[in-house]
Amino acid sequence: MMLRAFAAVGFALTLAACDVVPVGGAAPGPISGPASVQTQPVASSGRQNARNFVRVVTQLEPVAERECRARTRNMNCDFNIVVDDRPGQPANAYQTVDRQGRPIIAFTLALIDDAQNEDELAFVMGHEAAHHIAGHIGRQQQNAVAGAVIFAGLATLSGGDASAVRSAQELGAQVGARSYSKDFELEADALGTVITARAGYNPLRGAEFFARIPDPGDKFLGTHPPNSARLDTVRRTAAGL
Repeated sequence: MMLRAFAAVGFALTLAACDVVPVGGAAPGPISGPASVQTQPVASSGRQNARNFVRVVTQLEPVAERECRARTRNMNCDFNIVVDDRPGQPANAYQTVDRQGRPIIAFTLALIDDAQNEDELAFVMGHEAAHHIAGHIGRQQQNAVAGAVIFAGLATLSGGDASAVRSAQELGAQVGARSYSKDFELEADALGTVITARAGYNPLRGAEFFARIPDPGDKFLGTHPPNSARLDTVRRTAAGL
């Protein structure tokens, strides 16, 4: 396990960030339904938050790596969990890979500070690990390439010039990359629930951060599904464990 802080690093590939930004600093509301649980008070110091984060990394990373090895073949399962300490970064976490193909899970300092408890940190970490295990970066790339080819072909058939074809390629890549992004997020929520629970944390409690972030609703080509769908996925997966 390697835990470190980093400044700007030129990653070749990055999955769409999984924002977990609280709304206006308001206190989190309870999740409706029988699965609702009470959250703990916010940690009183950044030092305590840092200790919580290190404990979660130590406990969850080996579980994520075991799940990765059990569910994949010829995939690098040596997770490198880092802290993105660039100034001014919002509360966020994301998964990427380095040039050698090693999976990286990055947390911003704001997210570590905003987490209400270790279960939330664990769930976010499990969710990001699940993106790698499910191969979402590669699948997203394939969708982007397919979209670029299709849109460029349509532009060519309609008589577009070189500039129009390039614009169509860029738009097609964006549309392709986003086509299944909501499905990817729900897949990561489900597998992240499994990883979180097997690491000894409560995924239902961990997923309560959904009650504090803006609900994307069901926007066309949005990157994230509605919060209600994500909570339902966590509950159903946890109930089946």
